[in-house]
Amino acid sequence: MKLLRVGEPGAETPAVRDEDGTTRTLAGLTDDIDGAFLSSGGIDRVRTALAEGSLPVLDTAGLRIGAPVARPGKVVCIGLNYRDHAEETGAAVPERPVVFMKDPSTVVGPFDPVLIPRGSVKTDWEVELAVVIGREARYLTSSQEAAECVAGYAISNDVSEREFQLEYSAQWDLGKSCESFNPLGPWLVTPDEVGDPQQLGLRLAVNGEPRQDGSTKNMIFEVGYLVRYLSQYMVLRPGDVINTGTPAGVALGLPGNPYLRDGDTVELSIDGLGAQRQTLVNA
Repeated sequence: MKLLRVGEPGAETPAVRDEDGTTRTLAGLTDDIDGAFLSSGGIDRVRTALAEGSLPVLDTAGLRIGAPVARPGKVVCIGLNYRDHAEETGAAVPERPVVFMKDPSTVVGPFDPVLIPRGSVKTDWEVELAVVIGREARYLTSSQEAAECVAGYAISNDVSEREFQLEYSAQWDLGKSCESFNPLGPWLVTPDEVGDPQQLGLRLAVNGEPRQDGSTKNMIFEVGYLVRYLSQYMVLRPGDVINTGTPAGVALGLPGNPYLRDGDTVELSIDGLGAQRQTLVNA
């Protein structure tokens, strides 16, 4: 299934796309797609309602698409999780996952504008596979247990300001938590539809020029490992988001460092998860 939220920020309507691509409202089943919905069997209820044919069609023409998950409790990010990305940035290939947090308020819709922070000269892009947690993950013992805690997957753009991230602090938070720095969506796609999360192509273009073209098969630490690993150090709760890292092709690693400027457009896609498009504007 593909779950989504449509409408203006703070007033989105929960919805689902059925097998023939028709969007149907979930307003009669839930107020929103959030942690409470995911933890209470919401996905199973939607699946049942789809089978019964009881969900009304929702006309989405002209409507904004929001992030597919409302108000994530936390956004946990994995840095340098593709060998080629570590090499292009001059970093050592990590022996353990590089973990950092991103302000959950950075999460915006997949077609919302991205704000270049005031004073920024090094705003960068990162296409990533996002994992959304569907049940509490605490001290998991296997990748199989981890898989059972995944509600679904989405496209994430882990926008980063490299000067803030790497030059202003020993921590990465300053360059990762700027306003609008995490477009997410358009859909939350359930694991049964995604299949193997380690066989997905990721692509990103800036102003129509291809910049990133990778595959999740090249992750250093795979999805199941990451969920299990993180659960040893923090409780992952329904609605939490994990950004799993980006392949090579970011501005930081390209000749001339072609960082984003006002008016640039970024387009992202991941196999089976849809596509995003953002325009950069000055904050």
